[in-house]
Amino acid sequence: MSEILFYNIGRYYTADTKAGYGRIKSAENVHIRVRDGHIEEIGTGGINAGQSAQTVDCHGLTLLPGFVDAHTHPVFYKTREEEFVMRVQGKSYEQIAAAGGGIRNSVRRFREADKETIKERTRKRIAVFPEYGTTTIEAKSGYGLSKEDEIKSLEIIAELNREQPLEMIPTFLGAHEVPDEYRDRRGDYIDLVCNEMIPEVGERKLARFCDVFCEKDVFSVEESRRILECGRAHGLTPKLHADELYPLGGAELSAEVRAISADHLLEISDKGIQRMADEGVMAVLLPGTTFFLGKERYAPARKMLDKGLEVVIATDYNPGSSATQNLQLMTTLGAIKMRMMPEELLWAITFSAARAIGMEDHIGHLEVGKQADFVLMDIPNLHYLPYHYGINHTVMTVKKGNIIYQKGD
Repeated sequence: MSEILFYNIGRYYTADTKAGYGRIKSAENVHIRVRDGHIEEIGTGGINAGQSAQTVDCHGLTLLPGFVDAHTHPVFYKTREEEFVMRVQGKSYEQIAAAGGGIRNSVRRFREADKETIKERTRKRIAVFPEYGTTTIEAKSGYGLSKEDEIKSLEIIAELNREQPLEMIPTFLGAHEVPDEYRDRRGDYIDLVCNEMIPEVGERKLARFCDVFCEKDVFSVEESRRILECGRAHGLTPKLHADELYPLGGAELSAEVRAISADHLLEISDKGIQRMADEGVMAVLLPGTTFFLGKERYAPARKMLDKGLEVVIATDYNPGSSATQNLQLMTTLGAIKMRMMPEELLWAITFSAARAIGMEDHIGHLEVGKQADFVLMDIPNLHYLPYHYGINHTVMTVKKGNIIYQKGD
């Protein structure tokens, strides 16, 4: 058995899961004892290292649960900075997509590359997450849009999960767009997703979730319902990209199919908020996407919280609409643009984020028996995290008791 003692922690903060959303537990002069990758003790005051314990002096730093990024698209081939320049010149996301850019651009490039090349590029990208304190991400497919390439994407996630420390929770997103070759026969593509892709993904257990981009000019509410119900029939829990660009009714659909989350939600209706709250669907909000696309309207987080809807903040890391792995920056956007308090933001990137990917029994908060995932940050208090923005506050990131990032290494 392995044991490691992290001591001289100045202060720690974690979600108080018994008190409710936005309530925080904290203490000063803390130590955490880890055994075999799990938290064995959280204590204050004097310590007994034990004869065999490895020790880590935390030098008075602040400790938080490892961040959980509940919406990312890390498996792609090439970046799309040329589209960024087009947006700076005045083109909208929708205009770029209609001209053949956007997701379909990434699909064409993905299909050009062999599996090993994409895998190694993905490995380098995901290594950045722990540098910012993230220990777990939800990772979507969605840039293949053929049976072969969607399976390839999910296989890359599975292989990297075995080969490196960042934990990735896989989501099948074959319904990310309609690929070029099916533009005039979209029904055939939906048949392919439902009759061939989903059954193999489910049988091979390559994903936990089935996602769909429910949006105008992408997949309608009716088409999305069919895909999500098919996914559930094959063991995949529903998730949705919903009401991002237009108020299509994706939030209401997420409640109808009892999805674990609906994501984006810039254009959500009051009815959609209430329906999601009634059914316990999580709202995964992506302020970095709104910022990066140059849009003025952010998801109405304050209204959601006031209605009892549980809110998560994620990066939406992807090559087109949100090119960042930095959840710390997302907390600043969540505070300034969506009026979320620092205590709510900690929930939104830790425990609530873990709930949005079905991992709250293992990660997302600091408690005896949970997985030893945490981050040491050079911040004097929790409020300082969103306040001092554009700075990486991470000094050390720990996953399953192992140091996976240390500043200066």
